[in-house]
Amino acid sequence: MSIDTPDWVRDAVFYQIFPDRFASSERVPKPGSMEPWDAPPTHHGFKGGDLLGIVERLPYLQDLGITALYLTPIFASASNHRYHAYDYNHVDPLLGGDEALRELLDACHERGMKVVIDGVFNHSGRGFWPFHHVLEAGAASPYRGWFHLDEAALDAGRPLDAYPTADEERRMSEAHSHEPRGQRSHRALGYEAWWDLPALPKLNTAHPGMRGHLMEAIEHWTRFGIDGWRLDVPEEVEEGFWREFRQRVRAIDPDSYIVAEIWREKPWWLQGDHFDALMNYPLTEALLGYVGGQHLDWSVVSSQHEYREFVRPMDGPAFAAALEHFVTMYAPEVVAVMLNLLGSHDTARFVTLCGGDRASLRLATLVQTTLPGAPCIYYGDEVGLEGRHDPDCRRAFPWQEDRWDAGLRDFIRGAVALRQAHPVLRHGDFRVIAAQGPAMAYLRSDPNDTSDAWLVALDPGEEDAVLTIKEEALAGLAGASVEAVRWEGWPEGSVGSIQRLDGGGLALQLPSRGALVARLIR
Repeated sequence: MSIDTPDWVRDAVFYQIFPDRFASSERVPKPGSMEPWDAPPTHHGFKGGDLLGIVERLPYLQDLGITALYLTPIFASASNHRYHAYDYNHVDPLLGGDEALRELLDACHERGMKVVIDGVFNHSGRGFWPFHHVLEAGAASPYRGWFHLDEAALDAGRPLDAYPTADEERRMSEAHSHEPRGQRSHRALGYEAWWDLPALPKLNTAHPGMRGHLMEAIEHWTRFGIDGWRLDVPEEVEEGFWREFRQRVRAIDPDSYIVAEIWREKPWWLQGDHFDALMNYPLTEALLGYVGGQHLDWSVVSSQHEYREFVRPMDGPAFAAALEHFVTMYAPEVVAVMLNLLGSHDTARFVTLCGGDRASLRLATLVQTTLPGAPCIYYGDEVGLEGRHDPDCRRAFPWQEDRWDAGLRDFIRGAVALRQAHPVLRHGDFRVIAAQGPAMAYLRSDPNDTSDAWLVALDPGEEDAVLTIKEEALAGLAGASVEAVRWEGWPEGSVGSIQRLDGGGLALQLPSRGALVARLIR
């Protein structure tokens, strides 16, 4: 089977937005009081961010170099993160409703920007109208097959227990601790809930009625003009659903981007019949281990169950090997559109994981923007927004500029601009050319065009380093003129230098916690 991934993603720079926390517009009336914007976020509080707030901040995003948005869920929901949908056919009124999405899509498309939205088809909220129908009608509801219910209990007249008390939830966990996660709720509540959370009934996507309802919504929003889907916990949905999903979406929009939230390497999902790409968390973990080094805050890392066993300190050769693996573990068409992120709404923020160290974030961003795949910036990272695990990583964006780390934003803006200005950084070959001690270097080049190649070298160690690049490692670029570049936002003393060696090699002088970016022109 051929692998067909959308060309536009190769050139995209994504910006992930948690809509309730990015920007609020006065054009979206609020039905009541909201949690104060600058107060610490809570699990259940609403800040009042909306889609028109995003529209009004598009100039800010364009100035940063953003060309695509990834929005966490926007469908009607009673939770601030909206992973508890109660209506897949309408945008949440608190976000401005369907009309606000229309305005956002039109405004983005006029600027050449794309919009990818979050699709949550494994579970809904307990306010989802078919589930509410079962709550009210019990065994008589024609929608009972749309969920995973304890059919015998339902037929015996036992109602679903969708709103257990905290004590009841605790007793459920204790009484059914021997059962697999998900099955505990099936026995105790009368229905299977995702991670046994009563608010999240699991959908029976194998049922024709449920599948048809979801597919109609998926087709509707694809026709409405969204440019792709980020799919939540797709491994927990039966595989045939995703084959049909891809066929239906691509029949409407052949350029739609389909990216899945799968945290580990899973090549069988990326053979051309399911997803285009995955969220590249293995790259995130390697970057944490390499650039974070001794700055990692292990109390934060260990509190993140996804990272606990995968983030490990790395030296230059280990990180070089990891990068070589990442760019070869999937087909080139897939690697080119992987979503390369440093963090998300599901993780503590990168700079917080690194103990507040901004040099770690700069070095990670430099790698992120010079690798194959689409970089994705989590809203606020560019101005130094910090945050531990959920809900702290979902703080409201600080729009007062005196609260920004302006130098960090300048650095990230410059790294994005470099990527956009040079196609070889998006489409060229990747090759590690040196790695020793804490330092490593790689080359982005096009063997058919040696007029524009780029060398990137890093030293996240605590001492200055010298990295020697042999002439043969440069291959067809040996003897090319070398020009080190920097842009606004580089701290004093963080930029390396180059010295030519007799015989054609290069010696890179790398400052501790610093880097070198150089253009090779033949």
